[in-house]
Amino acid sequence: MQKADQNDQQTERKHPVLRHAPLALIVLVAAIGAFTLRDYLSFDTLRENREALLAFRDAHFALMVAGFVAIYFVIVAFSLPGAAVASVTGGFLFGIIWGTTFNVTAASLGAIAIFQAARMGLGKTLAARLDASDGTLKKIKDGLNENEISVLFLMRLVPAVPFFVANLLPALVGVKFRNFVLTTVIGIIPGALVFTWIGVGLGEVFDRGDSPDLSLLWEPQIIAPLLGLSALAALPIIIKAVRGKKGI
Repeated sequence: MQKADQNDQQTERKHPVLRHAPLALIVLVAAIGAFTLRDYLSFDTLRENREALLAFRDAHFALMVAGFVAIYFVIVAFSLPGAAVASVTGGFLFGIIWGTTFNVTAASLGAIAIFQAARMGLGKTLAARLDASDGTLKKIKDGLNENEISVLFLMRLVPAVPFFVANLLPALVGVKFRNFVLTTVIGIIPGALVFTWIGVGLGEVFDRGDSPDLSLLWEPQIIAPLLGLSALAALPIIIKAVRGKKGI
């Protein structure tokens, strides 16, 4: 084991560019995609191609599933615009159960990919520096490690936290891979259900000549349960803080 670690360290010293290449590629593709794909990954594009997509789904269901998951994976892994459109499309094409399943699968795989890319390069360097630091930064990292699962769940459940931030930040501070995967797969289910549910009724919205109203996400009946789950995720942190102050 020690010899393997030494080999990894030697490889990292010899090929520092290779360690940072995946994250650099993601940043480059994300920047290009932000300017070139915004007009294509939209509800207007979905409206114009709805009949063709439904016909292809009915004729080649397995191929449609594979293509959908692959495209959604690329959108998330490279932080491209259109993640919300993809989630709604999952409900439109596959219904609430299968749509949610495929949405969660694709988004989770994409999140894992960007997490690994960030951790492989910049994340290792930053995590090592935080471990070696003193003072406030060290306390923050120790506090995060102590409450890792709760904090990661909060990042997934609080709607104000952008999805790409919840993918990148954990990698940069050295959270455990298994905890990231667990909280990602479970933590995105509530939001995925909401987006998929909007997609289920998308056909009727298009028939009226309208576009999906994503402001529904901020309606009390939607946001209240998400905030409730966020409070539940934060509860262990609050309990530990109270016990620490009281010396329990």
